[in-house]
Amino acid sequence: MNKILLIITGIVIAVAAAFFSLKQDSQASVTYTTLENQTISSDSLKGKVVLVKFWATTCVTCAKQMPDTIEYYNTYKDKGYDTIAVAMSYDNPSAINKFKDSYHLPFTIAYDKSGELAKAFGGIRFTPVAFLLDRQGNIVKRYIGEYDKKEFIQTLEQTLAKS
Repeated sequence: MNKILLIITGIVIAVAAAFFSLKQDSQASVTYTTLENQTISSDSLKGKVVLVKFWATTCVTCAKQMPDTIEYYNTYKDKGYDTIAVAMSYDNPSAINKFKDSYHLPFTIAYDKSGELAKAFGGIRFTPVAFLLDRQGNIVKRYIGEYDKKEFIQTLEQTLAKS
């Protein structure tokens, strides 16, 4: 019995590692659709360092992180930094708009109505999950759940310093 449990645990860990593994230098070539139904291609973001943050209005950690996300955007936007907050497909557009208005979100809000963006970024199923992209659109780092703010700022500043 213990041997079977050990084997099953190993398989679960291997599957989870494969699910969450995304090469650090990989690129996600996607098109974001904003709440205003405008489209933004990943190619149009090249030249900027971009945080792509998957979130949901019902996610407590997402709401807790939004003030920091706003602060990072306001602090670094003039240095070539941008943020795209991607609302999950299971969210409601009116709830997303209400959240956007109540938090005064200054950055782009995309709605992943079809789930294609979540799929393109490795099959995102829960929130928050964020990806920091360099100026060429390469994934520099992935952040899952709560993360160290100082480390994020350090990585962001290092990424902004590169051409």
